[in-house]
Amino acid sequence: MTGDGTRTVRAGLPEAEAYAPTLPGPVFAAHYHLPGDAVGPYTYGRDGNPTWSLLERAISELESPGTDAETVVFSSGMGAISAVLLSQLRQGDAAVLPSDGYQLLPALVERLAGYGVAVRTAPTGEDAQLAALDDRTKLLWLETPSNPGLDVCDIRRLAEAAHARGALVAVDNTLATPLGQRPLELGADFAVASGTKALTGHGDVLLGYVTCRDPRLAAEVRAWRKTVGAIPGPMEAWLAHRSLATLQLRVDRQAATALALAEALRDRPEIAGLRHPGLPTDPAHQVAAGQMRGGRFGCVVSFTLPDKEHADRFLAALRLVDDATSFGGVRSTAERRGRWGGDAVPEGFIRFSVGAEDPDDLIADVLRALDAASGAASDTASAAAGG
Repeated sequence: MTGDGTRTVRAGLPEAEAYAPTLPGPVFAAHYHLPGDAVGPYTYGRDGNPTWSLLERAISELESPGTDAETVVFSSGMGAISAVLLSQLRQGDAAVLPSDGYQLLPALVERLAGYGVAVRTAPTGEDAQLAALDDRTKLLWLETPSNPGLDVCDIRRLAEAAHARGALVAVDNTLATPLGQRPLELGADFAVASGTKALTGHGDVLLGYVTCRDPRLAAEVRAWRKTVGAIPGPMEAWLAHRSLATLQLRVDRQAATALALAEALRDRPEIAGLRHPGLPTDPAHQVAAGQMRGGRFGCVVSFTLPDKEHADRFLAALRLVDDATSFGGVRSTAERRGRWGGDAVPEGFIRFSVGAEDPDDLIADVLRALDAASGAASDTASAAAGG
């Protein structure tokens, strides 16, 4: 299987068996029949589950096709992120993380510091994390494209520099998805993602995963999952596997519409800081084009409106877009990201996640909402001047 569409539809399916379903239903089991010694593929519900196994095989086939890569699934993306950082770092180690990554990374940095790990941070753009590497560094964590700023770093360049210093490299591949970017092929040791987002794509599952080519690293991550119990439910795992079949269809539609939306927003006078890696004028485009696959630059567009009130008016005027967090779903969402308080963004900063709606309908809705928000602002200003 060489095509992305073929691979996503067939990924992780068991061998055909007469009268059996092509994708077996979820296995609900806390324990299994276990005669004799405690060995075998399934011994206890916290250690393994047949439904996880099929999903893990499927994700491995997408993140690292044609290899013996191993995937470990988790109950959430943060479960996966924490497993890599906390299974690999010890007192006295040093780690380099992005200063502009996912908003819960600072909470992990605080936890790591409490364990005696020295953490240095630097922005994603312009490969700034290179300068933070030294011979003490045990782990380099990359997030590219970054969330929510959409900066991009050169994975291969940074991985080579980190490995030269004896450090491991993990890449958060959530926004790109394995169809848009394969970090392990670019030199990373861990590909990590929140499957809550585009991988499952329907806004109804919390999931995370870690994929490695090194069996030792996979075993360490798996042992961490067992120890802390950050396991997915079988129903969530089954829903995730079922959703993979449409991943290519969703990702391609969303990436194309996101680029079209970004192009439609370029000349709006009220918008500042428009970002999408697919725009040829975007600061990240050249690096993104060199490592992201198939013109798939992600479903997220970010931009800044004049202030909090203007952003709130825009969001309230949208009809085809949910005011909600997360991204990658089939229904478009947008939010004023500053409401969470964890990202260094202006009050009017909008993270917009493009769904699977008809592009013309979605873009028309966004432009109409922008007109409505700006019109209301003008009316308010006129009233104030008249008063």
